[in-house]
Amino acid sequence: MRVLVTGCNGQLGSVLVDLLAARPADVVKGVDLPAVDITAPASVHEVFTQFAPDVVINCAAWTAVDAAEEREGDALKVNGDGPRVLAEACKATGAWLVQISTDYVFAGDASTPYPEDAIPDPKTAYGRTKLAGEVAVQQVLPEAHYLVRTAWLYGLQGTNFVKTMLTLEAERDSVSVVEDQRGQPTYARDLAEQLLLLLDARPPAGTFHATNAGATTWFEFTRAIFESIGADPQRVLATDSASFVRPAPRPAYSVLAQDKWQLVGLTPMRDWRAALTAAFADGITAP
Repeated sequence: MRVLVTGCNGQLGSVLVDLLAARPADVVKGVDLPAVDITAPASVHEVFTQFAPDVVINCAAWTAVDAAEEREGDALKVNGDGPRVLAEACKATGAWLVQISTDYVFAGDASTPYPEDAIPDPKTAYGRTKLAGEVAVQQVLPEAHYLVRTAWLYGLQGTNFVKTMLTLEAERDSVSVVEDQRGQPTYARDLAEQLLLLLDARPPAGTFHATNAGATTWFEFTRAIFESIGADPQRVLATDSASFVRPAPRPAYSVLAQDKWQLVGLTPMRDWRAALTAAFADGITAP
């Protein structure tokens, strides 16, 4: 299998490239800006001509949630137009596309986990642009795509919540974290491994939710991070979203159901606490 990973320098893309490179039967090529721009058809055409992928995993995205509120057009170009350009290139060459999406496509006001077929209702510019990417891929490649939504992603590369909390633990006597937002911390390596299981199984095209199992709050998650490094979790203080007003409102509830995995004969991802333990064993540290 020849796999093209776009956004290869990010949290998910980097570990995907590493995992694929270790599989003897696969050939992988990772690309990112400025070498390849997924919003530019000519740039995408060139890499498709050179590499001829069987599968494209699109990890490239505008992820600056707050900045998207003021620059929605720019975010839409990356999150909406980019996936369409990739999908059209895949359609022309017979390749499959794995599009990574987000819990932000939902309203975030539910009280039970969102199933894969829940109706999207994004409340932020970021969510709207990611939904545009979903729709584009579904329209262009109805029978040759996997739409994979994830949430609260962290990994060894880049900047993320875990690394930020490790920095704050070293700098402050206490850290205040919201306890009224509930979701699923997801370790990038676990997500990458799940994506490879999906590609190996190759079920019919469709939408999957890929997060670590269980659910927690940012407050509880931070206490678990502190415990993982032997720090006193009582130094983590609870607060609410009203104390941290941001340009883009964060979902109060973004737990995603995992039912689709079992329907196609695959096991959902492990519990978020086990994944966090693995992340520290793998060497996650403050930036």
